[in-house]
Amino acid sequence: MTQPLLQAADLRGAAQLTTDAVDGLASLVEAMHARIASLPGVPVAADERTRGITGLVYKSVRGVTRIVGGSVDALLGWLGPTLSAAGVGSLPQAEREAVVAALNGVLGDHLAATDNPLAITMAFRHRGKPLVLDRFAMRSRLIDVTPRPLVLLHGLCMNDLQWQRNGHDHGAALAREAGYTPIYLHYNSGLSVSTNGRILAQQMERLFDAWPLPIERMAIVGHSMGGLVARSALHHAVLIQRGALRWTARIDDLICLGTPHLGAPLESAGHGVDVLLGAAPYAAPLARLGKMRSAGINDLRHGNIVSGDGALRPDTVPLPAHVRCHALAASLGPAGGSVKEQLLGDGLVPVASALGQHREPARRLGFAKERQAVVHRTGHLDLLSSAEVFAVLRDWLR
Repeated sequence: MTQPLLQAADLRGAAQLTTDAVDGLASLVEAMHARIASLPGVPVAADERTRGITGLVYKSVRGVTRIVGGSVDALLGWLGPTLSAAGVGSLPQAEREAVVAALNGVLGDHLAATDNPLAITMAFRHRGKPLVLDRFAMRSRLIDVTPRPLVLLHGLCMNDLQWQRNGHDHGAALAREAGYTPIYLHYNSGLSVSTNGRILAQQMERLFDAWPLPIERMAIVGHSMGGLVARSALHHAVLIQRGALRWTARIDDLICLGTPHLGAPLESAGHGVDVLLGAAPYAAPLARLGKMRSAGINDLRHGNIVSGDGALRPDTVPLPAHVRCHALAASLGPAGGSVKEQLLGDGLVPVASALGQHREPARRLGFAKERQAVVHRTGHLDLLSSAEVFAVLRDWLR
């Protein structure tokens, strides 16, 4: 099967990101293009510039834009056929989705507000393909469907395909060993957590209605921001919808992996964004946007799961009482490590934040002791592939 090319629409979408820094944005898109077009294993040129016709195209975009103040979006639309004919290079689907997910994490609220074609629309997916939330369609797609749906939510700047890491996928492994059917949420992580939570609350009801079998047990696993979005969905469904949504009564377990319940200092110097973008080599040039802050990134800083009007602090929104809530934290240091290593946590989220522990008892989230776990010598992204983490998940969900 032929791998899809980076589409002209993708480039136009990237160019719509801002009109205030056209020259810089054109260079950023060209740097992404240079990485995509390079052969595997071949280093990218130090200046991250493309060559030949493609390089001329980008040079023309910068030059014309500086002279006449033209729209890069219009120029790339006009040059789209030329870009395609010049051969942008084959970009595997997983890599293209990683680039788009990274863009959404950094600037997703802007993409959505401007109807940018790169803005991700929330959807449940299975094996990288969207699911039609219809009982007959679900039965046809989910060949080995069980009465145990497991919904997995990715984190900031990531997508559903990235649950597969180093040859392991927690969802697939739990399907084999605990009888769950994994369903993966794909969403715009640059939107506010509260916005994603409201949308997810409605989507979960549709998934509940469309499930092909009577549900025996239902669980949610959220990595990083995904845990906040899951909590936000439960908050909106239970407290705001006043019981109008039925799916919440069937959720048995909520597991949060490295979730910054009390916030994370990942905004400092854009470090957190740089680390997450490092998961996708083609997205590395986007680190230049590290100083920009989407609503989603701002929410992660404080652990917000409700609207940002200041009415509620994150630590005043309790865990849902009817759900078994689990928290798993990671530390880069060894067991019994220093206070500094505990504060550093997994490199992005401190251990105390991931466990919902605050120095003031009234502000603690209250995960039961038996539903807390800490793994050591493990980074934030390693939570997705750690055998030790999977063993804990399996025990909690078996």
